[in-house]
Amino acid sequence: MKRSRRQFLKVASLSVAGLGAQLAAGGVTKAAAAVKPSYKEDALALKAKRWAMVIDTREFTAKADFDACINACNIAHNVPEIPGKTEIKWIWKDAYEHTFTETTNKYQSKEIEDREYFMLCNHCENPPCVRVCPTQATYKLENGIVAMDYHRCIGCRFCMAGCPFGARSFNFTDPRPYIKEINPKFPTRMIGVVEKCNFCVERLDEGKLPACVEAAPGKIYFGDLSDPESEVRKLLEENYTLRRKPALGTEPGVFYII
Repeated sequence: MKRSRRQFLKVASLSVAGLGAQLAAGGVTKAAAAVKPSYKEDALALKAKRWAMVIDTREFTAKADFDACINACNIAHNVPEIPGKTEIKWIWKDAYEHTFTETTNKYQSKEIEDREYFMLCNHCENPPCVRVCPTQATYKLENGIVAMDYHRCIGCRFCMAGCPFGARSFNFTDPRPYIKEINPKFPTRMIGVVEKCNFCVERLDEGKLPACVEAAPGKIYFGDLSDPESEVRKLLEENYTLRRKPALGTEPGVFYII
């Protein structure tokens, strides 16, 4: 059924009004807290109180290093290859000045500034995208992963406006014709919905690490940030790392070894 622009704006405004009432009553917070870490029970599932990723930027020295991770992610999640400004991105690379926009070191080495860096959803501890979504299509799991329910997404793109990392993409067109080979284990999306990296929650439920981690052994690490004995915590203790836009207080779950 087609809707006029006036009808869409009316529905969106009612949704926002409902969100305000829920926030005032604490309803959204309670609902988000009730979400379990997994969408299915599996004895092999990997578990953590707070999943986090550590990217060793020193190890990404060639285009092939980046491509291996991007291709693995795209294949696992049916990410379409749409050319132009309407492209869909779950994990991608960009320059230093676009990745780390806050001043860190005025006299940073040229080698560091000339590197390229991965960008993806930061799975924040305090995700603004979750707070502004009027339908709870985006929500936070108990294990820290910020997840998406494509069927609840109404395409308002409030989450895209709320995300300070530009980590979400909108399907302006039907993405299915742009998928080279569909992976039947993961759902395809439809026109008019937002999508992003999900930290491979479906793979964690099967006892597997995220696709990009498997594609980059010794370069990307994944583990429980709340566990002092985990590999990610040890890496953070032993190396100088940065997070994107830390001053915003979202507490990103992605760390970069510099």
